[in-house]
Amino acid sequence: MPLQRLQSLSEVAAEQWDALVPDGQPFLSHGFLSALEDSGSLGPHSGWQPEHLLHMEDGRLVAALPSYRKWHSYGEYVFDHGWAEACERAGIAYYPKLLTAVPFSPVGGARLLAAKAEDGFELLAALPGYLEIEELSSAHINFTDTLADAALGEQPDWLLRYGCQFHWQNRGYRDFQDFLDTLSSRKRKQMRKEREQVAGQGFDFQWLEGRELSEAQWDFVYACYANTYAVRRQAPYLTREFFSLLAERMPESIRVVLAKQGGRPVAMAFSLIGGDSFYGRYWGCLAEFDRLHFETCFYQGMDYAIDQGLQRFDAGAQGEHKLIRGFEPVITHSWHYLRHPGLRTAVKDFLAQERVGILAYAEEARAALPYRQA
Repeated sequence: MPLQRLQSLSEVAAEQWDALVPDGQPFLSHGFLSALEDSGSLGPHSGWQPEHLLHMEDGRLVAALPSYRKWHSYGEYVFDHGWAEACERAGIAYYPKLLTAVPFSPVGGARLLAAKAEDGFELLAALPGYLEIEELSSAHINFTDTLADAALGEQPDWLLRYGCQFHWQNRGYRDFQDFLDTLSSRKRKQMRKEREQVAGQGFDFQWLEGRELSEAQWDFVYACYANTYAVRRQAPYLTREFFSLLAERMPESIRVVLAKQGGRPVAMAFSLIGGDSFYGRYWGCLAEFDRLHFETCFYQGMDYAIDQGLQRFDAGAQGEHKLIRGFEPVITHSWHYLRHPGLRTAVKDFLAQERVGILAYAEEARAALPYRQA
């Protein structure tokens, strides 16, 4: 099956693309992905060249893989730097490679977009041949859903990799106190004390939807976001224009909470909602305040999810600081096709060992959750 390649989402109508995107997947929408491209956050200069692969029938889009040609492994959150370094030592070219993922966002969901499952399966089956023609070392599909897992499990030579994230589940709580009542006494007191410490510094919080933010407020949001990179002497992945384009194209999905002290905003958390899920993405502050990060990024989001009846809170990568606040371990999947047979064998052995460690880590983490034991 010949694959059609798009180097810009502007080449396909938004309604055609979005017709393939499952409900509740804001990160795969034409609005989100095109905002990344049109804002200059992606492109050859960034090492992320859009290379979306399409299956067309009679001029109609029936399946797609939102993909990128990569010259590095940054911004992916499934770490293969060690594989690339091993290839360099062995004189094997690892870059460029093909990545199917949401750029800069370790969020799970659909990756194989298809009107019918068999259309997507045909696209996957054609992918190894495409890699060979394009002289790409490998294909990587990160943070997959069950549909992609089932399809990739039927394809030869794809390797499954496990990861672990931490998500908070809203079990029908009436309010935050109702959630606290499910915790052990010590953890309940700790969380209550953290929130009291923030309130004692004179903070209050304002929630805004995308359409409610002014450009001046978006300037503040971006200043906070960029500062999280500046303190580490790194350049931010996203441009200022990305936020304005996103607010224009999908304002209904955007939620921003501003932390104010004396009426002046000093920190923010940027999130998206989709379906029954709340996705915490970006955080930043212009000065350091005790416990403000936990309140703005976690407790405010939990409050909001309870109030809006959202069932799941995905707060992004990393985990131990989430674990003690009730975020539970969740196993994630990514899939890897490596053309070089020696590399494929070595990585397969590595993943088998890593998988044992990941599962043990998740089990250990679950035992450390703050909930009262039955």
